Amino acid sequence: MPSALNPISFVVTCLAGWLSEHQQRFIDYLTEENRVLREQIGDKRLRFTDDQRRRLAARAKALSRSALEQVATLVSPETLL
Repeated sequence: MPSALNPISFVVTCLAGWLSEHQQRFIDYLTEENRVLREQIGDKRLRFTDDQRRRLAARAKALSRSALEQVATLVSPETLL
């Protein structure tokens, strides 16, 4: 039986697509939330604790610079990397 017609492969592919779409909605929401927060604080400089800096840097390390430029609206990519 060809893998394209395998019902299990079809279900797994559909589930993976749904999960990806679901995750993208979360990412879109959090990106917009960051934009709103940035609008509220304006040009004020944010003060992070050392623990907060470490946590942000650890998450940023897994992303590319271009990805950070799209989502990191509270902290510049240069600061994170």
